[in-house]
Amino acid sequence: MPRIDVPDDLGGWMALRPDMAPGLVALSDAVYGKSKLPLRVQEIARMRIALANQCEVCRNARYAEGPESGMNEAFYAGVAQWRTAPGYSPRERLAAEYAEGIALDHLALRDNDDFWKRLRQHFRDEEIVDLALCCTLWLGAGRTMRVLDVGQTCSLVMSRREIELA
Repeated sequence: MPRIDVPDDLGGWMALRPDMAPGLVALSDAVYGKSKLPLRVQEIARMRIALANQCEVCRNARYAEGPESGMNEAFYAGVAQWRTAPGYSPRERLAAEYAEGIALDHLALRDNDDFWKRLRQHFRDEEIVDLALCCTLWLGAGRTMRVLDVGQTCSLVMSRREIELA
């Protein structure tokens, strides 16, 4: 049940600040429509943040094109144990590590020289910025929605091109 007086959906809460909401919508459009990261790399990071945020809508959201990209239930089931779960590439594991670090201990992530060395071996600088901006959306919006308790019962099917509410 929402903690503010709004319909319990994914975006109705933003209608309370129509002059600010377009900024979040624009960031969401950029993340889902303009990211150059491979879908599996993006998705393991998104899901790791969803688990950290305990955001139900985020944890249950799936990409329409997920199965054709190898994102089946085994992919999602392993995210919590991304270090040891089979089936993830080094880039996917690094994206999960970045997402976990920014969600749980961003200062330790910043100071982890070993992590940055490994990340830079597998990601170009523009990809690191891409991942950082994606994580910015998921961490901020996911936590906000969870704290306000809005949209937690919604079903979300995403696409690189659009987001559909089910």
